Amino acid sequence: MLLAVLTISDRCSDGLLTDTAGPAVVALLKREWPQAKIRTALLRDDEDAIAAALEELSRQGAALALTVGGTGLGPRDRTPEATRRVIDREAQGLAEAMRARGAESNPHAWLSRGVAGMRGNTLIVNLPGSRRGAEESLETIVALLRHALEVMAGGQNHP
Repeated sequence: MLLAVLTISDRCSDGLLTDTAGPAVVALLKREWPQAKIRTALLRDDEDAIAAALEELSRQGAALALTVGGTGLGPRDRTPEATRRVIDREAQGLAEAMRARGAESNPHAWLSRGVAGMRGNTLIVNLPGSRRGAEESLETIVALLRHALEVMAGGQNHP
């Protein structure tokens, strides 16, 4: 199974900050799917580049593509817009679950604009850019992701 983590950050791309959230997400994925191949990339906050990377991952057969960052209210935070450009169908409950869980400890989680959805057989989920936010969000939905990937692959029937 191919999984992907795209960190979206101008400051990390420019070498001004070290990406800690992306590697934390990769570690969680390795724990949950130890046999999976995981691709990573570090991209600038560029809507066209994000959309192109997500499209390419879908073409390559990625089962899951997680973005980390670019979901806030800043003028360059365009990850949700890029994601909406490429998905066929939204999976709104995933984003709602992450915001609700995050808001339990940080009310600013309600400001996240992250989305989730499917492009073909690829599930795309936007995670927050902070390490804590990304880890909490992924931990909140990991069981849902496992089920979603099974259903999308046709391996599990609905009751």
